[in-house]
Amino acid sequence: MSCESCKVEQKEEYGVGAIKIALAGQPNVGKSMLINAMSGGNRVKVGNFSGVTVDKMEVCFEHHCHLFDLIDLPGTYSIDGFTKEEKVAKEFLLNEEYDLILNVVDSTNLQRNLLLTTELLELNTKVVVALNMIDEAKADGITIDREQLEKILGVKVVMVSAKTGEGIDELLDTMHEVADSPERSHNRLIYSDPMEEEIIKVRKFLDEKGFSYRDWSNREVAIGLLFEQEKLYKELHDNPIMIELYPMIRDSLEHIYTHHETKNIKEIRANEHAAIARGIALEVVDQKSAPKSLTLTQKIDSILLNKYLGIPIFLFFMWALFQLTFEFGNIPMEYIDAAIGTFSDFVGSHISSDDIRSLVVDGIIGGVGAVLLFLPNIIILYIGIALLETTGYMSRVAFLLDGFFHKFGLHGKSFIPLVTGFGCTVPAYMAARTLKSEKDRLITLFILGFMSCGARLPIYVLFTGAFFSEAVSGNILFLIYISGALLGLVMAKILRVFVFKGEDEPFVMEMPKYRLPSFKLIWHTVYSNAASYLKKAGTFILLASVLIWFVSNYPKNEAIAQEYSKKIELAKTKEEREKLAAMQQAKELESSYLGQIGKLSESFFKPLGFDWRLSVALESGLAAKEVVVSTLGVLYSIGEVDETSKSLKEILAKKLNIPIALSFIVFVMIYLPCFAASSVFTKEAGGFKYFVYLFFFTTMTAWVMSFLTYRATLIFFGS
Repeated sequence: MSCESCKVEQKEEYGVGAIKIALAGQPNVGKSMLINAMSGGNRVKVGNFSGVTVDKMEVCFEHHCHLFDLIDLPGTYSIDGFTKEEKVAKEFLLNEEYDLILNVVDSTNLQRNLLLTTELLELNTKVVVALNMIDEAKADGITIDREQLEKILGVKVVMVSAKTGEGIDELLDTMHEVADSPERSHNRLIYSDPMEEEIIKVRKFLDEKGFSYRDWSNREVAIGLLFEQEKLYKELHDNPIMIELYPMIRDSLEHIYTHHETKNIKEIRANEHAAIARGIALEVVDQKSAPKSLTLTQKIDSILLNKYLGIPIFLFFMWALFQLTFEFGNIPMEYIDAAIGTFSDFVGSHISSDDIRSLVVDGIIGGVGAVLLFLPNIIILYIGIALLETTGYMSRVAFLLDGFFHKFGLHGKSFIPLVTGFGCTVPAYMAARTLKSEKDRLITLFILGFMSCGARLPIYVLFTGAFFSEAVSGNILFLIYISGALLGLVMAKILRVFVFKGEDEPFVMEMPKYRLPSFKLIWHTVYSNAASYLKKAGTFILLASVLIWFVSNYPKNEAIAQEYSKKIELAKTKEEREKLAAMQQAKELESSYLGQIGKLSESFFKPLGFDWRLSVALESGLAAKEVVVSTLGVLYSIGEVDETSKSLKEILAKKLNIPIALSFIVFVMIYLPCFAASSVFTKEAGGFKYFVYLFFFTTMTAWVMSFLTYRATLIFFGS
């Protein structure tokens, strides 16, 4: 049942609407586990925030005749942060309607978490603070004076543990109480002496003028004006009192600036919050002994973060995950492939029209089947990534690799999507969501295509087998993959220097303690990503497959059909009939729209050594790279083939030479990913314009590198 349906039921049964709650907290404070603890995992609605690809989880559930509608905002260290997630959280908190904010705080790291709490209190709305992980704080010898914390903050504070369920009922009851209360708590934070002096001066002026704004106190208005809250200024812009306030605020800010080394009010505000958080922590936190669990974490980190062992251990973990993904994933793939083939035969046998049968079987079922075939790999891959994230190891990985990747303009977390890209580019694009900085994410998205996905492997196997002996073909294959990865790193550096200019975003990441993985959290991660894969990839690859089917089958050439129909009737052997059928298919493909496009684009590819057949094969690969091999089989009059086809290898070796083969391999290694991956890239990057940039970026890079490869190898191997 959807959250909207829940609201309708609540209004009909109790006469009231749902209590809308915004869950805000810094990363790794256990918001998702707390949601599950409060709701029992019921009525989860997963999607994206409007206009962006940032995950949105909305949960509706009933408790004591109240209906809660929880909106899980992205983890954010600050409302004024620079990442896409932080901007989404800010947009929601400042402009959306909600009844209260539930601020989830990590009890084991109170000072750092209170930085966000102080910002939330300045929004002047109802706030409840949940001190999560209180069980871990107790185990670490940490005692928090809740009553004193409530007095300082001026809001309700509840100690909870999402893991054990401690305090959950009290938290829900407190949320009822605060939401139902006609009054809200007011900002009680005490700032530095210079700031307080100016706050009091502005407040007194507002009091003397009898000014009122919403349910804010004049002290809260003064704080908002001095901290230059944009929304407040917009709403008061036309108010006559601003004529007198502007010079007063300007003088107040000049006084505040004299007590700081900067005239940036955002930096001053951040310094104020840091000082307040530090002071509150000193006031309410008492840590009696060294925590045992932290000692265990330090022991584990001494191995996993060792400067000599850390990276080899991580590479082993990734190698194991990669092997599991494709070894275990290949088992169900065989059954899925067989099931799709059986289903295709069954459907095809009940369709009399050749054209409709071809459309349904080759276009629609074939397109959907191509997506379903890789679903087991996707699930295994995301289980592994979810385990890395929920145990706290992912933060260590980013720390380990950031130094190396930083040299190429990349973030340490880029390694995960890049490794994923060797399997399938679609989930690799999705994995790039773990990158917080928009620049880091875009650079990673642009170079992911250089990591050769599994769909390109059949092309490499075909060409290396045709032009190199078995003794060296394996080494050539390894060189192809390494060359693509190294080229990707070089292009990342170029993008950082010439396109995504500016200073690198700071590498800010906490090192959370190791925790046992949460099954519910892993299930949510795997389910949402698998569903997103099917929805995004399935839709677009289906459309692409139907499009390729159409342009490769139309317009119909009756003359060719009649000519080869007579020849096939006169053929005496089965082998001769199959050869004639393959020749007919090649002729029809040559006269189709796809063949015409290939001939039109032949001049573009001619400097690379490609004829129209290779051009058509590359263009058909835009739908799915696996199609390239079968297209070559049709174009060279062999019929249905795969990368192991001996006859196709012999024809390629005869018709082409090593410079052309290497040039073709390089182009395949670099050019635009399949339609499914490109569509996901477009959504993850943030718009169609980025797809246009990707198209020109990959195409021109592929053309230049193929041209250089062709010319260089011509000198060495000759024509």
